[in-house]
Amino acid sequence: MEVSAIRSCSQATNLKTELGFKDSRFSFGKFNEKLFFRKPNSVSFQSPLRRGKSWLRITAQAAQSDPLPKSKSSTKSKTLNRVRLFAGLPLDVVSGGTVNQFRAISAGLKALKLLGLEGVELPIWWGVVEHESMGKYDWSGYLTIAEMVRKAGLKLHVTLCFHASSQPKIPLPEWVLDIGKTKSNIFFKDQAGKPYRGCLSLAVDELAVLNGKTPMQVYQDFCESFKSAFSAFIGSTIMGITMGLGPDGELRYPSHRGFAKSDTVPGAGEFQCYDKNMLHLLKQHAEACGKPKWGLGGPHDAPANSELPTANTFFKDHGGSWESPYGDFFLSWYSSQLIAHGDRLLSLASSVFSDSAVNIFGKVPLMHSWHGTRSHPSELTAGFYNTATRKGYEEVAEMFARNSCKIILPGMDQSDKYQLKESLSSPESLLAEIGTACNKHGVGISGQNSTIGAPDGLKQIKKNMLSENLNDSFIFQRIGAQFFAPEHFPLFIEFVRKLNQPELHSGNLPTKEGTTTATDSVHTRSNLSIHMQSA
Repeated sequence: MEVSAIRSCSQATNLKTELGFKDSRFSFGKFNEKLFFRKPNSVSFQSPLRRGKSWLRITAQAAQSDPLPKSKSSTKSKTLNRVRLFAGLPLDVVSGGTVNQFRAISAGLKALKLLGLEGVELPIWWGVVEHESMGKYDWSGYLTIAEMVRKAGLKLHVTLCFHASSQPKIPLPEWVLDIGKTKSNIFFKDQAGKPYRGCLSLAVDELAVLNGKTPMQVYQDFCESFKSAFSAFIGSTIMGITMGLGPDGELRYPSHRGFAKSDTVPGAGEFQCYDKNMLHLLKQHAEACGKPKWGLGGPHDAPANSELPTANTFFKDHGGSWESPYGDFFLSWYSSQLIAHGDRLLSLASSVFSDSAVNIFGKVPLMHSWHGTRSHPSELTAGFYNTATRKGYEEVAEMFARNSCKIILPGMDQSDKYQLKESLSSPESLLAEIGTACNKHGVGISGQNSTIGAPDGLKQIKKNMLSENLNDSFIFQRIGAQFFAPEHFPLFIEFVRKLNQPELHSGNLPTKEGTTTATDSVHTRSNLSIHMQSA
């Protein structure tokens, strides 16, 4: 197989994919790519960027090539080889039962296969499949994708999305939104009474608010229908399923809906306990604890969503209400409701797919803003009772372990040194903290990046792959125009190459006696090679 990333002086960005004998065009967003199918098992990427007087060419031969020379130390290679690499497909890859940009997706799958990736991640949206009415499912577009992935020789990780997306715009099912027009308390609400229509409130999980059914019953019907429709793929092509747990698919409250007034520093977030059903649960808990006045609402001295933690006294590092008996009462209840919600959904998924050869995952957010404070405001408002004096992720990891599920952690491309000092953020220490809790309870960890192009992002991902923070798989988010752009894709190829081989010194490289060459080449275990060619 040959995968080439060639930098040229052309003004246009061309993608040559030599995998057949046809000529076609496709586009990912604003990038137009041209495909030329001539020679089997090779794909080349041309970009207008140039490094000095050399072009970068990255190739990998499908034919048998020289094996990777044995390294004196294979520790790093073994550590990286345990992590399987996936790439996420575009969020809107399917709409209306149709695969969007079919030829681009097909070419992209072939390129990923040639690079040696394990597979791709496919987001399946509740609002797309069960769009018009309850119980009416249209899996056609997603089945087409599954077949394309199988033919490409890749594995598939499916994410069941029971939330909405703002960009691209993918709302909840139309019939659910219709119910919400007259029953807004099926959604989370902030203190001002503003509903969040991106997912259902966890307080209605077991209430018959959806045309006589509970959300849990509707989610189970959805999962059962998925299992039936994809029976030919589950356990062979589909090896992992992520159960959507809340906003953006994550186990959390929709506490963060914007930035602070500076528009750069994130706010503390806002407690989401003000819909009628959440308030009812809070009132019941307060009365059971003999503190009925504590059940009238959330903390009165907590800042609003976009305000800094210092805007009020609840999150004050020393003497803040979060350390008071009331603070402990409220935060314990608030986090326990979230964990119980996650437990219900993961238990449902584990039950439905118990006889299938797939792993079940759930996504936990990396709320690293303000982690450098004692109170950890962003984590508390999101539902994680984790502070400088309390290990809140132990309960989360224990819940995942109880359901034999694995955790997906995003943000593995984020490093402390590139965070805003004003936000007192520490993604690295929070990631290590969650990783420690997972390892203690034997929970597998799969990673994701937060964005494409984070400073030293690929370097940070590799660092996490070498640590105990990651021991299952990594899902790189996501393919599309930015992923295949000349500023990124050659770097990604180099990243994959480095994952498949240990660090080699010049003395370890294969050479032929009596010959010299202008091209430096390093062969990897996956038969990838890098060439720096003179202009």
